[in-house]
Amino acid sequence: MSKNGQNSDITKYIIKSVELETVCGITSTLPDNALPEIAFAGKSNVGKSSLINGLIQRKALARTSAQPGKTQTINFYNVNKNIYFVDLPGYGYARANEAVKAEWGKMIERYLRISKQLKAVFLLIDIRHEPGQNDKEMYNWIVYQGYEPIIIATKLDKLKRSQVAKHVKQIKTGLQVKPGTKVLPYSALTKQGREEIWQVIDSLITAEFHELS
Repeated sequence: MSKNGQNSDITKYIIKSVELETVCGITSTLPDNALPEIAFAGKSNVGKSSLINGLIQRKALARTSAQPGKTQTINFYNVNKNIYFVDLPGYGYARANEAVKAEWGKMIERYLRISKQLKAVFLLIDIRHEPGQNDKEMYNWIVYQGYEPIIIATKLDKLKRSQVAKHVKQIKTGLQVKPGTKVLPYSALTKQGREEIWQVIDSLITAEFHELS
């Protein structure tokens, strides 16, 4: 155990257990969890499932697919019996009809509004491109719900090292982020950025335990 009473597995980023504990559809009742929750939002095919699999060191627990829009539920992953990773439905999937998109939006909004344990929302943006209108709307929506999104810039391996700073600035400018907003580049292929993301998660959970102590 760490000095604040938290299990030290998270601090060391060692994953001992992961379980897909709850899957919520449009009409499902959201779970009233006792553990802290970290949510992941992002456009379809931005690499959300690949990121979650990379963080938890599993090849295919979070469902990845060549077909965008596959995640149509809110999935709660219990990590080390210490924290929940919450995989939100991907947005911006062109083939989904407007009624379905609206229902996904309501589902996400309901979760952001109702969850008592949500500590942070990670918003995934493809580092190669300027944020699209859907990305901007999602960022502003998360802010409106009272959270300060932490940006994960995915597909880092698709850029040369010399291009990274320029593209991170492009994301910050495109989203018009608040001062101090973290933008963390990540590659699902090389796992570069994994430790930095875990450090942020660890600091959030450590702060939570300090507040309770």
